[in-house]
Amino acid sequence: MRLRQRLALLLALALTGFAVPLYTAPAQAQSATAEMPPLPRPRPQGTSTPTANPAAASQATEAIEAVTSAPQPVTLTAHITPDGAPIPDGLVWRVYDSTANAAGDMALVTKSDQGIAKVELPPGEYVVHVAYGRAQLSEPMSVAPGSNAFDFVLDAGALRLNSAVTGDIPIPPSMLTFDIFTGEDSNRTLVAEGLVPNDIVTLTAGTYHIISHFGTINATVRADLRVEAGQLTDATLYHHASQISFKLVSEAGGEAIADVEWTVKTPDGETIFSDLGAFPSTVLAEGDYLVFAKQGEQVFNREFQVSSGSAREIEVLTAVY
Repeated sequence: MRLRQRLALLLALALTGFAVPLYTAPAQAQSATAEMPPLPRPRPQGTSTPTANPAAASQATEAIEAVTSAPQPVTLTAHITPDGAPIPDGLVWRVYDSTANAAGDMALVTKSDQGIAKVELPPGEYVVHVAYGRAQLSEPMSVAPGSNAFDFVLDAGALRLNSAVTGDIPIPPSMLTFDIFTGEDSNRTLVAEGLVPNDIVTLTAGTYHIISHFGTINATVRADLRVEAGQLTDATLYHHASQISFKLVSEAGGEAIADVEWTVKTPDGETIFSDLGAFPSTVLAEGDYLVFAKQGEQVFNREFQVSSGSAREIEVLTAVY
């Protein structure tokens, strides 16, 4: 009976135009599909999603840094001229960091006194300074991973100095010294001081100003000399001066009186020499002078003239006064 009532109700609803969908699932499925994001592509069987590994990444970074900061072999070679053989010894190598500190100084990284220097340096920028005697050179250098080799050309020459008195009168080596300056008149820089005669000095090729000192007073001579790369320059400078000794005597050719105070002045009154004794000696340039000899309370004097030549003796007589 109930079944018949339900069928009659359904028939009545159909006749009034109210349709009841019997199956709505397809419409719902279609709407849900439009709102869902795309599904991921299937992975091959046996694979898994990778996960981040901070420890592994850190190890890789450290490995890269270790390779790029590890000391690398570096070979340094120097030549006197571009086509010359490597200098076997006598070199001093210094390698500096190219970055200066707050004071403007570059830190010394390594040093070697080998002819062919073999050092180890981390990759980076440096400044190399090499010295051969007084010949010097500074150059930038870039060290890369792997073996590094660098050649430097010093353009060096040598200079040997001597002096004599005009007329080729030899001067005792113990009485000679030499100073060497760079050749620029306006801004000369001292390169070497107090050199002895016949000593071979290695210098960078160029023009130098030389001062020869005969004795310690006023006998000097100057010259500008050119040093050529790969060559030895021999030079002799000539002095207009003489060795002078003094003695106080009571008669010409007599015995020297002891305990005498000596003073030598120029014509304008400048004191250029003083000593105490019976036989003082010095070297004076050509010119006119006045010598004073004081014994006790007495003072004796004499004018004299110096000219270029061999050593001579000046007597001061007490008998004249």
